[in-house]
Amino acid sequence: MPDQVLKTRLIAALLMSFSLSLLMSCWVTFINLGLTEAFVAQWMKAFQLAWPAAALIAFFLGPAVQKATAFLVQRLS
Repeated sequence: MPDQVLKTRLIAALLMSFSLSLLMSCWVTFINLGLTEAFVAQWMKAFQLAWPAAALIAFFLGPAVQKATAFLVQRLS
């Protein structure tokens, strides 16, 4: 795999997983705790646990998701 393609996949996976992990951990923490004094601390703890897993999942599933997306777009056209 060329370096540029790998670098692009890695950066895309990191950015997407960061965004999704940050927002989803905020949402789930809010649902579970509400706006308590512990909210931010618990949110950051959840985010720290979620981001590495999300980054690995995004990196390894990214190509399959892109293929599935292209297939679905072609079928829906």
